[in-house]
Amino acid sequence: MKQQRSVMVIGAGLCGSLLALRLAQRGYQVIVFESRPDGREVDISAGRSINLALSDRGFKALRLVGVEEEVRNICIPMYGRLIHDLAGNTFASNYSGREKEYINSVSRSALNAVLLTEAEKHDNVTIRFNTKCTSVDIEKSTAYFQCYQTNTEFSKEADVIFGTDGAGSALRKSYYLSKKFLFSYSQDFLTHGYKELEIPADKNGHHQISKDHLHIWPRGAYMLIALPNLDGSFTVTLFLGYKEGTYNFKELDTEEKIKAFFQKQFPDALALIPNIVEEFANNPTGVLGTVKCTPWYYKGNTLLMGDAAHAIVPFYGQGMNASFEDVLVLDSVLDSHEGNWEQLFKVYQEVRKKDVDAIADLAIENYYEMRDHVANPIFKEKRSLEMSLEKNFPSEYFSKYSMVTFNENIGYHEAMVKGRAQDKALLNMISDKEVEITKEMDKEELYEVLTKVVAATNEIIEEDNIAGLTE
Repeated sequence: MKQQRSVMVIGAGLCGSLLALRLAQRGYQVIVFESRPDGREVDISAGRSINLALSDRGFKALRLVGVEEEVRNICIPMYGRLIHDLAGNTFASNYSGREKEYINSVSRSALNAVLLTEAEKHDNVTIRFNTKCTSVDIEKSTAYFQCYQTNTEFSKEADVIFGTDGAGSALRKSYYLSKKFLFSYSQDFLTHGYKELEIPADKNGHHQISKDHLHIWPRGAYMLIALPNLDGSFTVTLFLGYKEGTYNFKELDTEEKIKAFFQKQFPDALALIPNIVEEFANNPTGVLGTVKCTPWYYKGNTLLMGDAAHAIVPFYGQGMNASFEDVLVLDSVLDSHEGNWEQLFKVYQEVRKKDVDAIADLAIENYYEMRDHVANPIFKEKRSLEMSLEKNFPSEYFSKYSMVTFNENIGYHEAMVKGRAQDKALLNMISDKEVEITKEMDKEELYEVLTKVVAATNEIIEEDNIAGLTE
């Protein structure tokens, strides 16, 4: 094997551990630095979402490094949303009309452990925990660290430095502080934050509500969601404004107010959360924001990946999947440009940037859909029609959600452009009474609907292209 260059990865989270594993498989000498302790030895989940939605794009990357089946063993399939109304009634909304399409609830720490353990099987990988990167000299490819265990500071050089250190990236901060090149950066926060709670397992260790669904309590200005865990519990997340609105995190400051809020807005969930007041008071309130920046690289020395380059809000369940896909895309262009890191990074960004910008925008859109629209009659009619089209024409019709979540061969940008046009076409047709889904519709009638939807979608896309709205 030819001599490979040394690579440094800052951040051993999900993206960093997958990247380190893949580069090690390719024969690179890889050293990884992580500010937190080793999650396989201590619990470091406080303040972070402990379970995530893993879908097809993520699995494609896991398949690349050979751990797909191992990860599937720690997943819980979720086949759709289960919507809870104020009266405690529920109705299901499948994610797809096709069989065997579902998303998966997976523990962040368990998934990270699989990737770290697999990476450490390679002799050319070294991982150092409890070591925080404080800055990076991007000109000299030198990173500066503080070791928490020894309370010492040191520096380390590498041929190439990858920053996979999350939304608060030290490498990204070093980009704009260095003033060595024009660096564009934005960080936009929602006016809403989130707080995690728990529905525990019943006395027999079983789930108290359906584990086959992602549960949503949509209430317009705020919402509650719940994802199942392997131990029978659910991780519950409240999304609520910080200060604005009738209810907000600032005002919910007493036991009486917290219980009254849940009793009025989420009574069926409250009945399942025995430690609501203690958890509400002690669990941190997280922030929700979007990071966009450019360029992601400096010469051939450094590259931002994952949340460090493009953090997004969690409402499409694609943050982790997009970061995993980053590694897949980088790997796909590496062969053509190996040995020329600057060209590699340039091509990687050209290929990847429009897609991650698209999923960032889609994630914001989906927040309002989940919060405001999933219980809307027109939206429910649209979803019912889409399920029928996908079921009857599985290779011809894909909803926007399906293109994003279940078709890893369609880029996020293409899915956004086509999906938005398709949604507009469907909603227009339903609102104008051009189509009305009934249980009695046969396949021939549905095909007529499909033909109309395709024609209307293509017309909208063409109009948007002319107007310059699809860039």
